[in-house]
Amino acid sequence: MEAGVLESAKLELDAKGFWMLMWILLWIFEEINKLKKEKNAVILAHYYQEPDIQDIADYIGDSLGLAQEAEKTDADMIVFAGVHFMAETAKILNPTKKVVIPDFKAGCSLSDSCPPPLFQKFKEQHPDHVVVSYINCSAGIKALSDVIVTSSNARIIVDSFPKDQKIIFAPDKNLGAYINKVTGRDMLLWNGACYGTRNFQPGAYHQIEAAASECKIYCSSRV
Repeated sequence: MEAGVLESAKLELDAKGFWMLMWILLWIFEEINKLKKEKNAVILAHYYQEPDIQDIADYIGDSLGLAQEAEKTDADMIVFAGVHFMAETAKILNPTKKVVIPDFKAGCSLSDSCPPPLFQKFKEQHPDHVVVSYINCSAGIKALSDVIVTSSNARIIVDSFPKDQKIIFAPDKNLGAYINKVTGRDMLLWNGACYGTRNFQPGAYHQIEAAASECKIYCSSRV
């Protein structure tokens, strides 16, 4: 949208209020849909996106669901409303398709906590270990890994290795610690975490438990 058009729209919005805002949103949606048809594009959006982005998306899901949807699309272009590693995963699964992301700097604290150059040095210090990485990581970490897992299949895949096989688990230390606990393994954990799960402390759990004592509390294996 040109600057002059946008300024005019803002002036009309002040004068006409809510209905003008709705008209602008509908016009933007219409223009996006025209571009989608013109470029044979599909829009994939993460659950964390704003409602307006979800409304225009063709598919909404978590990082795994979005990767699966990206793999089976017949669109020529994939527009990824998510973070950088998700768009990378879509490109890995669709090397011949164009994958675009609105903000190239849209990062993930978990993925960012495991820089490939540092992880490569860490891996070189433990040459007798296989590397198992959680899917929420950069393409660089995926390339340094032997196996990529999800939170739901990590335990099964780790258990498939011989008991004496040494394993590095990256990048999520919380998920790795959980898998160690339920499998009896002693995997070597990369010290990475999501800021959201890292900041969720036991005190917060006890507050929730006290406020909702009759409710069941479900917890991610990544906390």
